[in-house]
Amino acid sequence: MLNQQQLMHAYEYACEIELRAFKPGNVSIYADGHDMTVEDFRVSARQSAEPITNSQYSLGERIYYAVKATREAVGCNTNLGIILLCAPLIVAAENVKPTDELRTKLAEVLANTSVEDAEWVFRAIALAAPGGLGESETQDVAEKPGVTLTQAMALAQERDRIARQFTTNYKDVFEFLVLRYNISFNRWGDAEWSAVAVYAAMLAKYPDSHIERKYGDLYTKTVMDKMAVVDNKLSKIDRPELLMDYLHKIDKEFKSTGINPGTTADFTVVTVLAVTLEQLLTVE
Repeated sequence: MLNQQQLMHAYEYACEIELRAFKPGNVSIYADGHDMTVEDFRVSARQSAEPITNSQYSLGERIYYAVKATREAVGCNTNLGIILLCAPLIVAAENVKPTDELRTKLAEVLANTSVEDAEWVFRAIALAAPGGLGESETQDVAEKPGVTLTQAMALAQERDRIARQFTTNYKDVFEFLVLRYNISFNRWGDAEWSAVAVYAAMLAKYPDSHIERKYGDLYTKTVMDKMAVVDNKLSKIDRPELLMDYLHKIDKEFKSTGINPGTTADFTVVTVLAVTLEQLLTVE
């Protein structure tokens, strides 16, 4: 079991590593974009860290108050996806015992969400006002939910990869991205480049929900093809910093057409968080 200070530190660390990873099309220390800055994201991480790790709050309350703290600090949606993905994992880590695996406890958390959790999360989504979300024939976020949070996510899972994690017990994270991170870290010994590898591997394999909400499948193949090249190069190279010029080139191409793989960036954060929490629990 981890205390709040440990959880806050792990969460802020994961957010920082993601910002220090050069993710083409997304905001990083190497390139701002989409009318957002690195400082916006750093402030967002700091402001959301306390509510998302507050054990006095339910899962839904953590998500709502973390989004609210962010909104009040930076005035825009920088981290809704990050909060949605990280909050259940933090609750699991807070309650896991040495004999339990983190993912086993996470399954418990996801199986026991409530209608009240859904209500808080619907309020959080409405407050964050993310592009392309909020309209649905069933369980519209503007209305009071009649299902649990996990059931609501199940209704959205075909169009939103974050929602899908709630119904698959974070399959993409634990069975794909954590492995990619660990292989990369064992090779390079560098968290930031391992995060780049996670981002590239995810984008090479799956369409980004944020891009698809904005543009449909207009750019899906282009983005996947370009990031497949990056993924392939990273899997073979011993000095990933040699790819910087290539990453700058793709970053400019993506941003010139408004392409922002925001969902994939959210997955990068939660992957680093999962790795960090597993390491902390192993030490425990």
